[in-house]
Amino acid sequence: MTLNPNHASMFPGQGHAELELLQLLLQFELGNDSNQIEDSFSYPWNPAEVECYFETLEQETARVGWTNEEFVEQGQILSNYLDQAWAEFNVAPVAQKSVVQSVSEHILQQFSVPVPQHILDSIVQRAQQVISTNLSVADQMVQCVQNCLPNWGEEDLQVLARPFAYAMRGADTEMLEAALRSVRCAAWTELSGVEQARLSLAIARYAIAQMPAETHENF
Repeated sequence: MTLNPNHASMFPGQGHAELELLQLLLQFELGNDSNQIEDSFSYPWNPAEVECYFETLEQETARVGWTNEEFVEQGQILSNYLDQAWAEFNVAPVAQKSVVQSVSEHILQQFSVPVPQHILDSIVQRAQQVISTNLSVADQMVQCVQNCLPNWGEEDLQVLARPFAYAMRGADTEMLEAALRSVRCAAWTELSGVEQARLSLAIARYAIAQMPAETHENF
Protein backbone atom coordinates (compact mmCIF):
# COMPACT_ATOMS: atom_id res chain seq x y z
CA MET A 1 0.00 0.00 0.00
CA THR A 2 1.23 3.48 -0.86
CA LEU A 3 -0.10 6.73 0.53
CA ASN A 4 -0.02 9.65 -1.83
CA PRO A 5 1.14 12.84 -0.06
CA ASN A 6 0.38 14.88 -3.17
CA HIS A 7 -3.33 14.05 -3.16
CA ALA A 8 -5.29 17.03 -4.60
CA SER A 9 -7.53 18.85 -2.18
CA MET A 10 -10.75 20.71 -2.77
CA PHE A 11 -9.90 23.34 -0.16
CA PRO A 12 -6.68 25.23 0.67
CA GLY A 13 -4.86 23.61 3.60
CA GLN A 14 -7.09 20.55 3.59
CA GLY A 15 -4.33 18.16 2.55
CA HIS A 16 -1.97 19.14 5.36
CA ALA A 17 -4.74 19.08 7.93
CA GLU A 18 -5.82 15.60 6.84
CA LEU A 19 -2.28 14.27 6.99
CA GLU A 20 -1.69 15.67 10.45
CA LEU A 21 -4.96 14.22 11.74
CA LEU A 22 -4.23 10.86 10.14
CA GLN A 23 -0.81 10.86 11.75
CA LEU A 24 -2.29 11.52 15.19
CA LEU A 25 -4.85 8.75 14.75
CA LEU A 26 -2.17 6.30 13.68
CA GLN A 27 0.02 7.26 16.59
CA PHE A 28 -2.90 6.68 18.95
CA GLU A 29 -3.84 3.30 17.46
CA LEU A 30 -0.29 2.02 17.13
CA GLY A 31 0.62 3.30 20.56
CA ASN A 32 -2.29 1.40 22.11
CA ASP A 33 -1.21 -1.80 20.39
CA SER A 34 2.53 -1.71 20.93
CA ASN A 35 3.43 1.39 22.96
CA GLN A 36 6.60 1.52 20.86
CA ILE A 37 5.97 4.56 18.66
CA GLU A 38 8.48 7.28 19.40
CA ASP A 39 7.22 10.75 20.29
CA SER A 40 9.49 12.24 17.64
CA PHE A 41 7.67 10.41 14.83
CA SER A 42 6.23 13.47 13.02
CA TYR A 43 5.33 14.42 9.47
CA PRO A 44 8.33 15.81 7.55
CA TRP A 45 7.40 19.06 5.81
CA ASN A 46 10.54 18.78 3.68
CA PRO A 47 9.33 17.21 0.39
CA ALA A 48 12.59 15.27 0.07
CA GLU A 49 11.79 13.33 3.24
CA VAL A 50 8.15 12.52 2.51
CA GLU A 51 8.70 9.22 0.71
CA CYS A 52 10.84 7.84 3.52
CA TYR A 53 8.25 9.00 6.04
CA PHE A 54 5.44 7.06 4.38
CA GLU A 55 7.56 3.95 3.94
CA THR A 56 8.30 3.99 7.68
CA LEU A 57 4.64 4.57 8.44
CA GLU A 58 3.60 1.59 6.33
CA GLN A 59 6.13 -0.63 8.05
CA GLU A 60 4.81 0.40 11.47
CA THR A 61 1.20 -0.33 10.53
CA ALA A 62 2.15 -3.72 9.10
CA ARG A 63 4.21 -4.57 12.19
CA VAL A 64 1.24 -4.21 14.53
CA GLY A 65 -0.99 -6.33 12.34
CA TRP A 66 -2.92 -3.83 10.21
CA THR A 67 -3.75 -5.22 6.78
CA ASN A 68 -3.84 -3.06 3.66
CA GLU A 69 -7.60 -3.60 3.45
CA GLU A 70 -8.17 -2.41 7.01
CA PHE A 71 -5.96 0.61 6.54
CA VAL A 72 -7.66 1.58 3.27
CA GLU A 73 -11.11 1.11 4.81
CA GLN A 74 -10.35 3.27 7.83
CA GLY A 75 -8.63 5.84 5.64
CA GLN A 76 -11.69 6.07 3.41
CA ILE A 77 -13.97 6.55 6.40
CA LEU A 78 -11.72 9.32 7.69
CA SER A 79 -11.50 10.92 4.24
CA ASN A 80 -15.28 10.93 3.81
CA TYR A 81 -15.74 12.49 7.23
CA LEU A 82 -13.17 15.19 6.49
CA ASP A 83 -14.69 15.95 3.09
CA GLN A 84 -18.08 16.42 4.72
CA ALA A 85 -16.65 18.60 7.48
CA TRP A 86 -14.74 20.82 5.03
CA ALA A 87 -17.77 21.08 2.74
CA GLU A 88 -20.00 22.21 5.62
CA PHE A 89 -17.39 24.75 6.67
CA ASN A 90 -17.00 26.03 3.11
CA VAL A 91 -20.73 26.67 2.57
CA ALA A 92 -21.24 28.44 5.88
CA PRO A 93 -23.36 31.52 5.20
CA VAL A 94 -21.46 34.78 4.92
CA ALA A 95 -23.29 37.97 5.71
CA GLN A 96 -23.43 40.18 2.66
CA LYS A 97 -24.29 43.83 2.60
CA SER A 98 -27.35 44.90 0.71
CA VAL A 99 -27.06 47.32 -2.18
CA VAL A 100 -28.69 50.02 -0.05
CA GLN A 101 -26.18 49.46 2.76
CA SER A 102 -23.22 49.51 0.40
CA VAL A 103 -24.25 52.69 -1.41
CA SER A 104 -25.20 54.46 1.83
CA GLU A 105 -21.90 53.59 3.49
CA HIS A 106 -19.98 54.65 0.39
CA ILE A 107 -21.71 58.05 0.33
CA LEU A 108 -21.01 58.63 4.02
CA GLN A 109 -17.38 57.57 3.79
CA GLN A 110 -16.59 59.20 0.47
CA PHE A 111 -18.43 62.49 0.91
CA SER A 112 -19.16 62.82 4.65
CA VAL A 113 -22.63 64.18 3.95
CA PRO A 114 -24.33 65.92 6.91
CA VAL A 115 -27.45 63.83 6.47
CA PRO A 116 -29.01 61.61 9.16
CA GLN A 117 -28.57 57.90 8.48
CA HIS A 118 -32.30 57.18 8.21
CA ILE A 119 -32.79 59.94 5.62
CA LEU A 120 -29.80 58.76 3.60
CA ASP A 121 -31.02 55.16 3.68
CA SER A 122 -34.51 56.27 2.62
CA ILE A 123 -33.15 58.16 -0.41
CA VAL A 124 -30.92 55.26 -1.47
CA GLN A 125 -33.69 52.72 -0.98
CA ARG A 126 -36.06 54.73 -3.16
CA ALA A 127 -33.31 55.07 -5.77
CA GLN A 128 -33.12 51.28 -5.92
CA GLN A 129 -36.88 51.11 -6.45
CA VAL A 130 -37.27 53.84 -9.09
CA ILE A 131 -34.30 52.90 -11.26
CA SER A 132 -36.38 50.31 -13.13
CA THR A 133 -39.26 52.70 -13.84
CA ASN A 134 -39.87 54.64 -17.04
CA LEU A 135 -39.79 57.97 -15.22
CA SER A 136 -37.39 60.68 -16.31
CA VAL A 137 -34.28 61.16 -14.20
CA ALA A 138 -35.73 64.35 -12.70
CA ASP A 139 -38.91 62.52 -11.69
CA GLN A 140 -36.89 59.64 -10.27
CA MET A 141 -34.92 62.08 -8.14
CA VAL A 142 -38.10 63.73 -6.87
CA GLN A 143 -39.52 60.32 -5.98
CA CYS A 144 -36.37 59.59 -3.96
CA VAL A 145 -36.59 62.69 -1.77
CA GLN A 146 -40.33 63.37 -1.38
CA ASN A 147 -40.68 61.41 1.85
CA CYS A 148 -37.67 63.22 3.36
CA LEU A 149 -38.93 66.68 2.38
CA PRO A 150 -42.65 66.66 3.22
CA ASN A 151 -42.89 70.45 3.15
CA TRP A 152 -41.86 70.62 -0.50
CA GLY A 153 -44.30 70.30 -3.38
CA GLU A 154 -43.51 68.01 -6.27
CA GLU A 155 -43.35 70.82 -8.83
CA ASP A 156 -40.91 72.83 -6.70
CA LEU A 157 -38.67 69.79 -6.28
CA GLN A 158 -38.74 69.20 -10.04
CA VAL A 159 -37.46 72.73 -10.62
CA LEU A 160 -34.50 72.08 -8.34
CA ALA A 161 -33.94 68.60 -9.80
CA ARG A 162 -33.70 69.64 -13.46
CA PRO A 163 -30.13 71.03 -13.34
CA PHE A 164 -28.94 67.74 -11.80
CA ALA A 165 -30.91 65.64 -14.26
CA TYR A 166 -29.71 67.48 -17.35
CA ALA A 167 -26.07 67.51 -16.33
CA MET A 168 -23.55 65.55 -18.34
CA ARG A 169 -23.85 61.80 -17.86
CA GLY A 170 -21.37 60.45 -15.34
CA ALA A 171 -21.09 63.82 -13.55
CA ASP A 172 -22.98 62.60 -10.46
CA THR A 173 -19.86 62.69 -8.30
CA GLU A 174 -19.04 66.27 -9.25
CA MET A 175 -22.64 67.33 -8.66
CA LEU A 176 -22.72 65.84 -5.17
CA GLU A 177 -19.41 67.48 -4.31
CA ALA A 178 -20.70 70.82 -5.66
CA ALA A 179 -23.90 70.47 -3.62
CA LEU A 180 -21.84 69.84 -0.50
CA ARG A 181 -19.78 72.95 -1.16
CA SER A 182 -22.94 75.02 -1.60
CA VAL A 183 -24.33 74.21 1.85
CA ARG A 184 -23.10 75.42 5.18
CA CYS A 185 -20.98 73.21 7.39
CA ALA A 186 -23.78 72.58 9.86
CA ALA A 187 -26.04 69.88 11.20
CA TRP A 188 -28.93 68.73 9.00
CA THR A 189 -31.53 70.44 11.20
CA GLU A 190 -29.66 73.75 10.93
CA LEU A 191 -29.65 73.78 7.12
CA SER A 192 -32.25 75.80 5.29
CA GLY A 193 -35.04 74.09 3.37
CA VAL A 194 -33.34 74.88 0.05
CA GLU A 195 -30.02 73.50 1.27
CA GLN A 196 -31.69 70.30 2.44
CA ALA A 197 -33.51 69.92 -0.87
CA ARG A 198 -30.45 70.54 -3.04
CA LEU A 199 -28.31 68.13 -1.02
CA SER A 200 -31.03 65.47 -0.98
CA LEU A 201 -31.49 65.70 -4.75
CA ALA A 202 -27.75 65.51 -5.34
CA ILE A 203 -27.59 62.37 -3.19
CA ALA A 204 -30.53 60.92 -5.10
CA ARG A 205 -28.80 61.63 -8.43
CA TYR A 206 -25.63 59.95 -7.20
CA ALA A 207 -27.50 56.96 -5.70
CA ILE A 208 -29.45 56.38 -8.92
CA ALA A 209 -26.20 56.28 -10.88
CA GLN A 210 -24.74 53.73 -8.46
CA MET A 211 -27.58 51.24 -8.74
CA PRO A 212 -26.64 48.00 -10.56
CA ALA A 213 -29.20 48.30 -13.33
CA GLU A 214 -28.68 46.84 -16.80
CA THR A 215 -29.47 50.13 -18.50
CA HIS A 216 -30.08 53.75 -17.57
CA GLU A 217 -32.18 54.65 -20.58
CA ASN A 218 -33.47 57.88 -19.06
CA PHE A 219 -30.02 59.43 -18.57
